[in-house]
Amino acid sequence: MILRLETVATLDGRPLAFSALRDGRLYVASQDGRAWILDGGSVGGEPLVDLRDRVLSGGERGLLGIAVHPRFPDDPRAFVNYTDADGNTVVSSLTANADGTRLDPASERVILRVDQPFANHNGGAVAFGPDGYLYVSLGDGGSGGDPQGNGQSLETLLGKILRLDVDAGEAAHGIPDDNPFADGGGRPEIWLSGLRNPWRMGFDRATGDLWIGDVGQNAWEEIDVARAGGGGLNFGWNVMEGRHCFGSRRCSEDGLVLPVTEYGHSAGNCTVIGGVVYRGTESPILRGGYLFADYCSGRIWAIEAAGDGFREPVEVGNAGPGIAAFGEDAAGELYAANLDGTISRITGVAR
Repeated sequence: MILRLETVATLDGRPLAFSALRDGRLYVASQDGRAWILDGGSVGGEPLVDLRDRVLSGGERGLLGIAVHPRFPDDPRAFVNYTDADGNTVVSSLTANADGTRLDPASERVILRVDQPFANHNGGAVAFGPDGYLYVSLGDGGSGGDPQGNGQSLETLLGKILRLDVDAGEAAHGIPDDNPFADGGGRPEIWLSGLRNPWRMGFDRATGDLWIGDVGQNAWEEIDVARAGGGGLNFGWNVMEGRHCFGSRRCSEDGLVLPVTEYGHSAGNCTVIGGVVYRGTESPILRGGYLFADYCSGRIWAIEAAGDGFREPVEVGNAGPGIAAFGEDAAGELYAANLDGTISRITGVAR
């Protein structure tokens, strides 16, 4: 192992998503509908925001993502992705006070609503790209095996990564002109398709590449990459699960983009937790590596972020069962959240 995890805080409500502020603080969202501020090793006694009156939490539902605007605090909005009382996805903005210590629930402005046919596979991540647009991950709608065929349908937002312009004036959101279906052929919000449950995703701050951890069905967990500016890619679900045909002995890979790495459901593995390409300075041994984990086993793997083609993951540590997210602060240093409430700082050490 080459990782050390040091507990820096314990948060209520099952923490599962991070967003970094320029001043070094981190916003941390908890599944129960609250979000918190992590400032070094200190957590305030009051939540950053409490949305429990509008969030349905439990299972794969809840407050699932948070992202501050790239110009924060000059633009004082933070964006959240949550499951509402009817079990559907809501993406909305909330406005912060002057010192960024509170988000006002009354300021909520809904950016997007998406009906969810089942209780699972909500996706839930939100992240701003280097282009300033908001990216939103949505699962295939749930059940098992994608019974509605949403992953491969361009007429639904389910099973997709969306790309939205949230600086479009009076409109709830705008459509970037270079979205692949902005002029037709599919829903204009769609940026990437063929995904089952892209629970966590994040951008490489050095290259702009988008890294996606897509949760598998019964056998394979996968990591997908959309290189900077690479819209319109189809990652294959439910034709394929990882690099393998799903539900039949034969399938065509034509037009599909295969994962850069995968792992199987062995040794207690069950659900991939997409991570971060390390670009910090305190752990040179990790620099340029993409770290990700498994929710059930807690195993952490790394692959080299640069280059093309498939690479086998290398195990580098263990965070324990229940790891739910990786995050990075303004300096690029790494953190992990566990649903038991533990927030850990990750550093690389020599073998």
